[in-house]
Amino acid sequence: MLDVWVRWFQEDLNHLKCPPYLLVAILVLFLCVVAYAMSRPFIRAYRFFNKPETERRIIANDPEHNAQYNYAKNYIKTSKYTFFNFVPYNLFEQFQRLANFYFLCLLVLQLIPVISSLTPVTTAVPLIGVLMVTAIKDAYDDYQRHRSDNQVNRRKSLVLRNGQLKEEIWSKVEVGDVIRMENNQFVAADILLLSTSEPNGLCYIETSELDGETNLKCKQCLPETESLGQDDARIGAFRGEIRCEPPNNQLNKFEGVLNWEGKQHSLDNDKILLRGCILRNTDWCYGVVIFAGKDTKLMMNSGKTKFKRTSIDRLLNFIILGIVFFLLSMCLFCTVACGIWESLTGQYFRVFLPWDSLIPPDPPGGPAVIALLVFFSYAIVLNTVVPISLYVSVEVIRLCQSFLINWDDAMYHPPTRNHAKARTTTLNEELGQIEYIFSDKTGTLTQNIMSFNKCSIAGRSYGDIIDPRTGEFLEISEYTRPVDLSRNPYHESNFKFYDQSLVDALDGGDPDCEAFFRLLSLCHTVMPEESRGKLEYQAQSPDEGALVSAARNFGFVFKSRTPNSITIFAKGVQEVYELLCILDFNNVRKRMSVILKRDGKIRLFCKGADSIIYERLKEGQDSLKYHTQEHLDRFAGDGLRTLCLAYKDLDEEYFLDWKGRHHEAAVSLERREEKLDEIYEEIEKNLILLGATAIEDKLQDGVPQTIANLAVAGIKIWVLTGDKQETAINIGYSCQLLTDDMLEVFIIDAHNASDVEDQLRKYREEIRNVTATKQPQTNLSVVTFSVYSDEGVGQDNLSDAGESNGGFALVINGHSLVWALNPKLELLFLEVASQCRSVICCRVTPLQKAMVVDLVKRYKKAVTLAVGDGANDVSMIKTAHIGVGISGQEGLQAVLASDYSVAQFRFLERLLLVHGRWSYYRMCKFLRYFFYKNFAFTLCHFWFAFFVAFSAQTLFDPMFISVYNLFYTSMPVLALGIFEQDVNAKNSIKFPRLYTPGLLNALFNKREFFRSALHGFLTSCVLFFIPFGAYYNGMDQEGRSMADQQTFGSVVATILVIVVTMQMCLDTSYWTLFNHITIWGSLIFYLLLQYFYNFVIGGEYVGALSKAMGEPLFYFTTLLTIVVLMLPVMAWRFYWVDVRPNLSDKVRFKQRHDAKMASKRSEHDMLRTPSARRSRRSVRSGYAFAHQEGFGRLITSGKIMRPRNMKQGPMSNGRATNLRPDNKISLVAPAPSTVEV
Repeated sequence: MLDVWVRWFQEDLNHLKCPPYLLVAILVLFLCVVAYAMSRPFIRAYRFFNKPETERRIIANDPEHNAQYNYAKNYIKTSKYTFFNFVPYNLFEQFQRLANFYFLCLLVLQLIPVISSLTPVTTAVPLIGVLMVTAIKDAYDDYQRHRSDNQVNRRKSLVLRNGQLKEEIWSKVEVGDVIRMENNQFVAADILLLSTSEPNGLCYIETSELDGETNLKCKQCLPETESLGQDDARIGAFRGEIRCEPPNNQLNKFEGVLNWEGKQHSLDNDKILLRGCILRNTDWCYGVVIFAGKDTKLMMNSGKTKFKRTSIDRLLNFIILGIVFFLLSMCLFCTVACGIWESLTGQYFRVFLPWDSLIPPDPPGGPAVIALLVFFSYAIVLNTVVPISLYVSVEVIRLCQSFLINWDDAMYHPPTRNHAKARTTTLNEELGQIEYIFSDKTGTLTQNIMSFNKCSIAGRSYGDIIDPRTGEFLEISEYTRPVDLSRNPYHESNFKFYDQSLVDALDGGDPDCEAFFRLLSLCHTVMPEESRGKLEYQAQSPDEGALVSAARNFGFVFKSRTPNSITIFAKGVQEVYELLCILDFNNVRKRMSVILKRDGKIRLFCKGADSIIYERLKEGQDSLKYHTQEHLDRFAGDGLRTLCLAYKDLDEEYFLDWKGRHHEAAVSLERREEKLDEIYEEIEKNLILLGATAIEDKLQDGVPQTIANLAVAGIKIWVLTGDKQETAINIGYSCQLLTDDMLEVFIIDAHNASDVEDQLRKYREEIRNVTATKQPQTNLSVVTFSVYSDEGVGQDNLSDAGESNGGFALVINGHSLVWALNPKLELLFLEVASQCRSVICCRVTPLQKAMVVDLVKRYKKAVTLAVGDGANDVSMIKTAHIGVGISGQEGLQAVLASDYSVAQFRFLERLLLVHGRWSYYRMCKFLRYFFYKNFAFTLCHFWFAFFVAFSAQTLFDPMFISVYNLFYTSMPVLALGIFEQDVNAKNSIKFPRLYTPGLLNALFNKREFFRSALHGFLTSCVLFFIPFGAYYNGMDQEGRSMADQQTFGSVVATILVIVVTMQMCLDTSYWTLFNHITIWGSLIFYLLLQYFYNFVIGGEYVGALSKAMGEPLFYFTTLLTIVVLMLPVMAWRFYWVDVRPNLSDKVRFKQRHDAKMASKRSEHDMLRTPSARRSRRSVRSGYAFAHQEGFGRLITSGKIMRPRNMKQGPMSNGRATNLRPDNKISLVAPAPSTVEV
């Protein structure tokens, strides 16, 4: 066999059925791809042996010293390609896709004349078209990256060289250079701040490019370098040695030491300006470049995002692989059949059908070689069964669907001017298959706009209104009159408080109440500023701003601070405190403290989570602790965010000793954070309890209705929050996550593994017992008058009355979740949780959020969605199949990490039930039709093989084979995938059970694929044999035979295009102008292109179609074929729609009926103003600590913000208006029309 191939290559290489330039081009591209692929291991080896640094050493203004370490330059490169490597690199990436590589192999086979009955153009045209479209898209994207890189690299910066400022572009800035920045300029690299134009070495920056936050942040240089000022000579002579951590991606952490003039100074993140920040409200500043270019934290955080693939993508890969095996099976069958025919019949007709000179003349060997060659020939002829244009079509549809999401005005939020945005184009149909939603609470379900609501001071509760006659609490409504605080010149008009007794206590000089509000006005990291003559606050979190605002309105006004002092006005009297230290808040400590000195007395003020403060209280306060705990429980039951306040007097000698040890920990380069935590823990003990605060965070508009509708759709919602258990449960009831008709709400709050396991096993048994004894409840459909079961979701009934009664809910605490996520218990926990309608996880950390999502992803075959608004939600958002960011009050970190962004949680309902369901429905319909039309087209060649001795002769014109998927049938199916809808948006939301097919993966799966393939198989059979029978002995009107191959192939091709177009008409439920243009235009375009190709260019089949269309036989054959193919389809669909309609069919019928009724009413009735029923929502909410650090570390450095009018406005402390007291939310949607279907 080998000698046959060698002789063929020697004799017939010059007879390749391919233009020489095409052969050369393919060879060059192949060599480029191979060369690039071979270079990849060397690149990886270079990166492996180029070990990363462990510590960075820099001497300012000493380029010779710094050059020996070969630190990265400030040039950045985010682009992938260059002018020279674009072609091989891009082709290498594209041919990593199995379909592209498969068609490349087919193209190579078609260059071999012995095995190819088709010109290479039939494969080259679609393959090159796909590669070019993708390459153009990739080139454009990379061109934009190149433009962005050049724009950044060519920004100007003032660099100090030889004691003089010189303007340089950013790409020429090096590590160790001292640069000068001016107001409103971008920071060129990560720099150590040396001096600024502001008092006390302060400067203000905006970090929107880093974390999405637009509020200003304050940085401060060392006092020792502040004196350098803007003296270029002194700064040029600065030779400080900096030792610091190596480059990393931690934006909020920096550890280093500056050695200068024989002293060592601690460096932390408050003295570092990062690349990408913008200098604001600061005239100038100087800094030493620490990290440059790719080593900057901005660039190290801009790594590649993990590519997410949909379940349909994974199914498509499996299906394509199956199609390839099916193709090989057909080729093998044709190979065996060809060998048999050649052995039995073909060898006797060599006079008329001579064998090639390469074929052995003996009968056993000749048929075997021919059969082997035919295998490859049929692999070429039948290759269109693997759709080359499928992936491109899918990407085009997804892109257009993303535009439809972006352009939807129903998801526009006017107050923030934010549209919904699809930040990815690859996951749209996955939105229609969500089974689990993991949601943050604060800022996602709630508004994250805080208002001081209640408090507990010295064991007495304030904030409730008590009826003097009955002694019962009165509910606050919009008609309740707030207390008058207008005597205070600093009061805020939008601040509301309703308990007069607290004002009376303050007027009476109650020392506990005064100490309470004095602590609130002193213990914080808020920055004051004057704006248009008004005092305003810049707070790191809304809750802290609300507490300082409350103290202000009750007469304890935080007025200003200097580097070492805090000034307040307590009931009109100025009090100045010396600021000794701030022990800042973080997510681990869950508390913050300040140490102040006044009149020789040192006092520590502390506020934090109740569980944290109670552990650190001095003994002997049992009664106060008991009453305060009662108040805390009641506040949490009302859905309020709670916080405890305490203080402690310090001995000066002890404090000085503690301060020295604190300084040692602060300058440590090893375990700095751990050492500081130990020092903080030492002093925050034996506290005296003052009381507790309660802040209200209102629910966002539409949250209860959204959750109820999503639950009816069959989506399970898990809330992962940092709130305490009581607050989370109350919020669960407020937003309809928990309902009174639930059978039971399980609470897991054990503190060790064995107890958690016991609770989980107990609840599992209860669920099993209830499930075993529960009988399915039946109801009568108000539309169809048919009986259906309430069990499960997705029953095909037209009732939108909400979900079934009963069910379970699970509430688990963070300390219990630690054990529940242990590998030994995680499956037990998941088993219990997955059988509950709702799950609430309390007191969870960001890492635990991601672990819960990952647990469901690993063990449940379900699509997950995570939604959040803050930095603490980023890990959860990235872990889920789909991440949705809420553009809320906590910055844009969640949005920047998300796949989709919306302004409010309520828009999630439309995103999933409308756009998600439509996208899934459209994609599934597109895929079913695509495979149907490809099988109908390709298998005609297979039937033709039985009549051409399995010789791989093609039925259709090679031109038709090339452009069938590109031109003749591509546009209608694209219009279907973009615009199709079964029901409109209003009914998609009104009947959420329509979402269920996506949960069940019912519209496109292996079964649906086989049905489409079988439909295509039967269609090809009818398409071939009816025209074959008609034209077998066909004669034209003049008696000439019409039984030639070209006429027959043209007739079959024309009927094929008509049939698949009519099938498209049957599949289209929603007709738009684009559908009409593409469907009817495709038929016209087919005829025009056939005429142009055959008569203008001179194709092989010239005159065949026009000859056939001139005879009545063509029209009779066409009509007969269409009737035979379309009639069963119409009858089948009529049966299922009329006799056994699904929910979509019923809603579509109701939609048409309502439209007709509305049209009739408009003819006879006057238009009436629709009812404007007021929507109601809960006023209750919950509390969780802010997940960001405050300005404490900055303040502890000894300097702080100077009083100055800031150009940037403060964070809003606006509050939502009061609502009506009857805040019950009905789970039941409007009753459906009683229309019999």
